This record gives sequence, structure tokens and C-alpha cells, in this order.
Amino acid sequence: MASHPLGIAVIGAGMAGKAHAHAYREAGSVYASTIPPVRLVSICDLNAQLAEEAAARFGYERHDVDWRAIVDDPDIHVVSIVVANFLHREIVEALLAAGKHVLCEKPLSDTIEDAEAMAEAARSASSIARIGLTYRRAPGIAFVRELVQSGRLGDVLHFSGRYWADYGAHTDAPMSWRYRGPNGSGALGDIGSHLSYVAEFICGDMVSVSGAQLSTAITERPKPLGAIVGHTRGGASDEMVPVENDDYAGFTAEFAQGSGTLEVSRVAVAHPSTLFFEVFGTKGAARWDQRSFAEAEVAFHDDPEDVIGYRTVRLGPAHPYLANGLPMDSPGVGHGQNEPFVYQARAFLEEVAGIPEEASLPRNASFEEGLRNMRLLDAVVQSHEAGGAAVEVPAL
Repeated sequence: MASHPLGIAVIGAGMAGKAHAHAYREAGSVYASTIPPVRLVSICDLNAQLAEEAAARFGYERHDVDWRAIVDDPDIHVVSIVVANFLHREIVEALLAAGKHVLCEKPLSDTIEDAEAMAEAARSASSIARIGLTYRRAPGIAFVRELVQSGRLGDVLHFSGRYWADYGAHTDAPMSWRYRGPNGSGALGDIGSHLSYVAEFICGDMVSVSGAQLSTAITERPKPLGAIVGHTRGGASDEMVPVENDDYAGFTAEFAQGSGTLEVSRVAVAHPSTLFFEVFGTKGAARWDQRSFAEAEVAFHDDPEDVIGYRTVRLGPAHPYLANGLPMDSPGVGHGQNEPFVYQARAFLEEVAGIPEEASLPRNASFEEGLRNMRLLDAVVQSHEAGGAAVEVPAL
């Protein structure tokens, strides 16, 4: 196990980058003190002001504007990559070649070819490469997975899930990298990657997809006048440019056991971020709603007829991650979106430190799993292009 401080850097100081920066700072404050101390070295972003502010806010020693400074620094061992998808490959390959441990945000890239190259780089690297699939750390989602895997819900019959967001619903939202790239790299790649791996995390691998429909509701956007941070509105010119990818995607999935429907949208007005799913089994059902992050709902067929129906479960230390995973972990205290980033960072640092898997949080997903998720999303695009025909999903 490593005993010297692990030097940390985060490339990307936007919304998700801040979540990673905060998570590394907090990772040693949850669970037992088994990981080495961390040294918060750098926040890197092309926007110098953004990088400087994030570094100061989260206690990092410095900020950088060129990611190559992270590659070249021998005091940095662990790096999160939280930038535009099309930038991932070059940065990942350089960091792995330099022996850095890499935690890359999802999706792995915006093209299958780049994702394949990244997976190959990870296979041949001497360091660890993982992809951040943060929702699998949500205690409620992990709890529903346990209900399925333990058999308490019986055999899975079907899954219904949606992820609604409204960051693209405003026509004055300026053009950014999120609206560029091939069809399937829009709402499907951005938030559909979340929903699809949650569906498989709970129900097992999808075998095929069909009935896919991708559409672009807002076909052009104004050019920005400056740097775009997160889901910025305003600061746009009068010049319009075409949107290249999808605002909405929906499809049907066949699992090895059961079937499902999945829908995602970035133009769902009044839904800042709503991931919701329901899973039905032969013995019961469960559902989870991001808007009530610290709750889950369950129902069982063998309940007395006069009280059968969904009951609300307040998540607490009896459920995944929460015992010692919060400063105050008593039932009913509550938690939200930020905690899963802490659990994700903690799991990564445990693996980097050489702590055995059986004594750690569940490992983060491999680049192979990230590539498989991209191939799943590519199968959805192929189904759309084939008029909704069924397309087989390649196995991992």
C-alpha cells in the first residue's frame, strides 16, 4: 500500500470538475482511515479565472491552464479528466504514458474509434484507468440493485427509465461542445450514458435495442461571445450556427431477462435534472427519483391486499454507502448528488493505494465497460438509422 501522499489534479473546472475536486478533498473523511494522505496539487482549465477560483475554493495548491503541465509534474499521481468528450483521448493517452492514474468522466469519448484507442491504452498502461459512472454510487440506486440481485423482487419483468434535463430547452443557450458532434453524442451520449448504465447496473446487460428515435428539436443556436461554462445562457451573438446532434432519444431494450424502455431529453422544460426509473419483478417493484435522492420506493406482491402498494424507504445506514459515509449517518438525515462523487473518488484512491478489493468500496468501472456503454449507445443510433430495427448490443 502506498504511504506517501498521493498528488491529485483535476483537469476541468466546470460544474462536474468542481464535484471531482471537492470529492478528493473529502475522500479521506469517510469510512476508515485506510487510504494515504492526499496532496491537492492542481486544478487545470483553459479558463484561467475559473481554474484559479476552483483551486482556491477547494484548497488546491495551484492552477494550470495547460493540461500538459499535469502530465509533466512528477508530484501528481492521480488525475480526473472532466472536460469535453472529444478532448478525452489525447489527454488520457498522455497521462497513462506518463504513469498517472486516470479517472475519466463519462462517456469515454464522442466516437467509438477514440474509445477503442483509449481502452487499448488502458490495457497496456502500468497505471490504473477507470471511468466515472457516478450514479452507481447513489445509495438508492445501489439499494434497488441489491433488491434485484438478491431475488427479493423476483425475476425482472421490465424496466422503465427516463432522464429529463432542460439545459438545452432555451433557444438562447449558446452553441457549445455539447451541441456538436455526431448524432448520438447529444442527449443520448450526455445523459443517455447515465440512464443506460443504470438500467444495466440494475437489470443486467442489454442484448439488443430497437425502436430507437433520435431528434433535434432546436436546430440552431447563437454563437457564444465568450467561454461557455456548464449550461450557461446568455452571452450570445446574433449569428446562428446549426446544432449537430440529438436533443431527444428513446428506445426499447431487451435484457437477458426482461425488457425495458428508456428516454432522455435535454429540452424537457422544468426538469433541471430528473433521472427516474421503475423496475418490476415477479415478487415486487421498486423505483427511484433523483428529485428525492435520499429515498426509494418499494412494493411487494405478498403484502396484505388492503395495504399493498409503494412504501417510501428513507435511506440510512442500513443501505449501501451510508454507514460512516456521511459525517452524520443516522436514519433520515438525507444526502444528495455530491456524496456519490466522494464515494467514487474514495473507491479510486483505495484501488490506487493497493487496498484489496474485498476491503474496499466497489471498484470503479473499467475503460472496457466505458467502451461497452458507447457500443450500446452506438447500437441505439444504428437502430434509429435503420428505421427502428433491432440491433444487437456487443458483449463486453
